[in-house]
Amino acid sequence: MTDAIEAHKNDFPIKGFHHIEFWVANAYQSAHYYRAIHGYEIAGYRGPETGTSETATYALRQGDVRLLFTSALEPDHEINDHVRRHGPGVRDVAIHVPDAAKALEMATSRGAKEAAPLQALQGDHGNWSVAAIHAYGDTIHSLVEDEALVWPPPDFRVRNDSLAQPIGLGHIDHVVANVELGAMDEWVEFYEQVFGFVLLRHFDDEAISTEYSALMSKVVWDGEGVIRLPINEPATGRKKSQIEEYLDFYGGSGVQHIAITTESLVETVAEARRRGMGLMSVPDSYYAEIPDRISAVPADIEIERLRELGILIDEDDGGILLQIFTRMMQDRPTFFYEFIERRGAMGFGEGNFKALFEAIERDQAARGNL
Repeated sequence: MTDAIEAHKNDFPIKGFHHIEFWVANAYQSAHYYRAIHGYEIAGYRGPETGTSETATYALRQGDVRLLFTSALEPDHEINDHVRRHGPGVRDVAIHVPDAAKALEMATSRGAKEAAPLQALQGDHGNWSVAAIHAYGDTIHSLVEDEALVWPPPDFRVRNDSLAQPIGLGHIDHVVANVELGAMDEWVEFYEQVFGFVLLRHFDDEAISTEYSALMSKVVWDGEGVIRLPINEPATGRKKSQIEEYLDFYGGSGVQHIAITTESLVETVAEARRRGMGLMSVPDSYYAEIPDRISAVPADIEIERLRELGILIDEDDGGILLQIFTRMMQDRPTFFYEFIERRGAMGFGEGNFKALFEAIERDQAARGNL
């Protein structure tokens, strides 16, 4: 298995996630919300003032997480069509590659469909080569050649943000897709065939289920952990699953959530709650069971503090994992975040699945969609 993974990795070199682009109705307001609540620096801007007449985009950064928020300035623009269908959501999960031209050629030769041709972006603070391919739903993967990790993008006007106060976010850990029933294996095969990814985990409907609903998930990765992509599809249950709710409101397949690391989840969540960020909560009974589930809770972790903040804890053969989900980032019940602290753990909090999905179902029931 190790030799096969290494062969795939050498065949299609990938450096990791590069950035995430959201298409939204109002990029200005989105950028300022993310600065005020999530602590992102507004690092750059592109729009009419920089020579781009149809769109406005803000480039945000915190740690190694890079986000773009783009909105259209004309009513018949494709971004507005996207927002009408899906609401605000992820358009582009961009991948950092050493050679964009070679990556595009390899991807399309293996069955991927080109979404944007190769182009060079040049600016006073650096250069990119970038192309894009289609993925699930209306999502794309830009293939970004960016040796110096230039941010904001080269054609942006750089901004110095003295107001941003980070909450400790580090880097993108994984990006989760929801797809229609029966499409999960198709997209697993896509990533295996196009990028040479391999299957890391498989969770069936018994592993991820509650009294009312269930889902199935497969996780593909590049073999080294720089890219992890869980792909979910609904499973049969007594009531509508969270995946079905997503598909109904998003209008098809798309990105459900992004997991972002932090070195201290307790500090990150405490500050996020202080700023008013909506975060999931779980019953107190969950914390009473921790001593029975976790063989050795680290000395610096206080269970009472986890309970106060709503943080979940799990362990696997590699170590401890702490995690929490936000509530929805918009009125449509589609996209949210996971914040995660890995202390050696390689998994996805399997021991927390029931608690997490029951918490999601409580919100789902409150919306009348369970």
